[in-house]
Amino acid sequence: MKYLYLICSVLLFISCGEKKPEKTETMEEMAQRIHDSVITIDTHDDINVANFTDSINYTQNLKTQVNLPKMKEGGLDVAWFIVYTGQDTLTAEGYAKASENAMAKFQAIHKLCEEIAPDQIGLALTSDDVRKIAASGKKVAMIGVENAYPIGEDLSKIEEYQKLGARYMSLAHNGHSQFSDSNTGEQDSVWLYHGLSDLGKQAIAEMNRVGIMVDVSHPSKEAMVQMIELSKAPIIASHSSARALCNHSRNLDDEQLLMMKKNGGVVQTVAFGSYLNTEKNDARSAYLQEINKKVADSLGIEWYERSQFRTLTPEQRETFFANYQKVMGISEELAKKDPNAPSAVNVSDFVDHIDYMVKLIGIDHVGISSDFDGGGGIEGWSDASETFNVTLELVKRGYTEEDIAKLWGGNLLRVLDEVQAIAKTLN
Repeated sequence: MKYLYLICSVLLFISCGEKKPEKTETMEEMAQRIHDSVITIDTHDDINVANFTDSINYTQNLKTQVNLPKMKEGGLDVAWFIVYTGQDTLTAEGYAKASENAMAKFQAIHKLCEEIAPDQIGLALTSDDVRKIAASGKKVAMIGVENAYPIGEDLSKIEEYQKLGARYMSLAHNGHSQFSDSNTGEQDSVWLYHGLSDLGKQAIAEMNRVGIMVDVSHPSKEAMVQMIELSKAPIIASHSSARALCNHSRNLDDEQLLMMKKNGGVVQTVAFGSYLNTEKNDARSAYLQEINKKVADSLGIEWYERSQFRTLTPEQRETFFANYQKVMGISEELAKKDPNAPSAVNVSDFVDHIDYMVKLIGIDHVGISSDFDGGGGIEGWSDASETFNVTLELVKRGYTEEDIAKLWGGNLLRVLDEVQAIAKTLN
């Protein structure tokens, strides 16, 4: 009996001294923890001024891919809202009309942050602003200018845009501008300048002076080469992917990527199907094309293919993008019910591009963008509410929290800091 007592006492001591095994963190839990701790920045989200009114705005869960409810649901902290203007004639009349469009978009963004929802979102002008606003629990807005066409030939407007909050700008879009050749010149090998115009070269110097990041996502390769040669500060590609994986003129080839690394810049990988996987996207697009037309017809909406965009008026483009998500949403639902539907470009395809560029140029020079509400969106990251899925895929592939923090915005903010620091030395 005595020995039995001793044995029981020893066993009790051992059991009490043992630590209970800690609960193992699942991959999803790890990804969620990381997602919640890093600042997530999407550098390209288009807007329609019709969604910035007192009655219809981003406090509501609109059909748009980005709005405050979707940002909150998906844990997207920072959206770069885009002052986009389509390319038109290189005339005083064209510039004047474009300027009105650009100013309306600047005003819309300011209205959201200052009048409609200042308790939910704030406009950031610096990396410190980003961190402070995010730490306060609010979402963050930043402003990028896609196509410098609205500036006309008045370079003083560059500083005006900077004062309105613009922190990056591209010198061209789909079509040659007064500043730069566009990547679209590859289609017919017709170029205006074989790179930058003299005005474009002056614009680079002025952007450096006022602290606006130079964006090379739409200009031609030769224009990009000249921008890097001329710029005193690092540059960015706000929404481009790797051309080695998808041979599209909007992507950067290995030579360009290595130039970005040497320059100290950052390439914001874009979740745009046709820039990620041509074969999958083409098959899916051909399938959806017929469905989109039928859906649009049933709704009484004019529907266009991307190849037609250059021929559309600004009003037609605005109307198209205002209805784009509605039509696509219905079409995607119909496709889900079809077992024979071609597979869509997805988050895995997207992160393939991140993997490729990280391997080639390093973790410090790669970032993330969506081109939401401008044609972007893929399966798994179809709108801001699904932002977590990108972080989950990065965790699955072995990226650390430090890596993910850089990809989701740390690299972009570093470049912004450098651009703004260099600007101070030029004034």
